[in-house]
Amino acid sequence: MNALTGALAPLLVFAWGNRSRGDDALGPLLLDRLRASLPVDSAVDCLEDYQLQIEHALDLLGRARVLFVDASLTCRAPFEVISLAPARDLSLGTHSLSAQALLQVFCDLHGHAPPASTLLAIRGEAFELGAPLSPAAQANLERALVWCRHWLSPMALERPQPIEG
Repeated sequence: MNALTGALAPLLVFAWGNRSRGDDALGPLLLDRLRASLPVDSAVDCLEDYQLQIEHALDLLGRARVLFVDASLTCRAPFEVISLAPARDLSLGTHSLSAQALLQVFCDLHGHAPPASTLLAIRGEAFELGAPLSPAAQANLERALVWCRHWLSPMALERPQPIEG
């Protein structure tokens, strides 16, 4: 929500992870860096949690686009970007959800398609309790932050103009 106007921002960056588990903190750390660089009146809201839950479907309402950010042990380094679609999966019955299952909850709850959603999965290596961020994860975070800033840039928001000829 915009601090000056109280209006809901059209863009949401939603990161999750555990700051006490080494590279699992990649999502929240990216959000910290992003928040520090955004103007107060930005069109971007930032949200952080330990995991996705069904209640987060309410946070997606009224958004134009959502960027989900999480650490991954299986994606290619430095990061992967995946367009998301609603899907029922096994996580729907657990205490945490996949981003795709959260989008499906949104559809079930609101009766219409969710906002355009993208997953930014940042490669991590060490997820042990109490571990610091690994050097490889730090490098991957820097590269993911550059991509994220581009995703948020005004040019990325503009619709392509038809070519007349």
